[in-house]
Amino acid sequence: GTPTTLALEQALAALAGWHMAMLLQSGLAAVTAALQALTQSGDHVLQVDTAYASQRRFCDATLSRFGVTTTYYDPGIGADIRRLFRPDTRVAFVESPGSITFEVQDVPAIAEAAHAAGITVVMDNTWASPYFFPAFARGVDVSIQAATKYIGGHSDLMMGTITTTAPLYERVRSTVAELGYCVSGDDAYLALRGLRTLAVRLERHMRSAIRVAEWLCGRAEVARVHYPALPDDPGHALWARDFTGASGLFGVTLAPASKAAVAAMLDGLELFGMGVSFGGFESLAIPMNPAPLRTATRWRQSGPYLRLHIGLEDPDDLIDDLARGFDRLRSADG
Repeated sequence: GTPTTLALEQALAALAGWHMAMLLQSGLAAVTAALQALTQSGDHVLQVDTAYASQRRFCDATLSRFGVTTTYYDPGIGADIRRLFRPDTRVAFVESPGSITFEVQDVPAIAEAAHAAGITVVMDNTWASPYFFPAFARGVDVSIQAATKYIGGHSDLMMGTITTTAPLYERVRSTVAELGYCVSGDDAYLALRGLRTLAVRLERHMRSAIRVAEWLCGRAEVARVHYPALPDDPGHALWARDFTGASGLFGVTLAPASKAAVAAMLDGLELFGMGVSFGGFESLAIPMNPAPLRTATRWRQSGPYLRLHIGLEDPDDLIDDLARGFDRLRSADG
């Protein structure tokens, strides 16, 4: 640790409204370290079915090799998650909304059921950050973020954070230390810099994302926009109840189109980079297929799927860029 890393830990804890934070090299490192700290051989983990591929691989390969089993569950399960509890269940992992397909979970209901059974609730809160989702006030015990994303905000940092309730701090912190995880003072400075503008950036991301998402809803090339800030999104009621805002990341299911047409659309974009990250100043687009990542639920959308991150560019310029992309998509499909 350094004075700079300590300052960042204290600032992140203050933002989250709870105990101390821990700093790790990546968001995935934060996920895996927390799960290792909270489980041992013979334990059982409940993992939301929207978990991204690297997280699933860790559960299915590394945790299983050490005798920890994982059950994936429907993100919409709510309080019925208690039906999946076993005597050896130690962790219920939530992510709301899922950062690929954006289903909103009833985190307070899951937390209430889990706590009644003595189960720890761990959440990936990267999409909203503590600025838009007060995880600990909603019943979460351990909150994880990929600070690479909105905390850093400038696409020049990789970092993960873990914030816990006071009773869990030493247990998780000791595991982080035993695994040798740490970050440099320079990286901590970059994250502190990002925190200074987190509020204004997230507000801009949200305003621009809503505008672009609403425009997309009116396009014939779009079958559905997956963004809980939209009133007709299935998760909107839970989002409006539990969140104070929405970030710039959402999904788009296109009407049926060929792979070549989607490639023509994406390859000619001028303001959207191609990338799987998000949370930086620039807009990003990436084609994805969520179906292979599901085991407890099925992905039922039939058209091509895109994930968009709306950055800090002028939203009118982003809309123009996407409009030209749709022109190319239609031309390619004849």
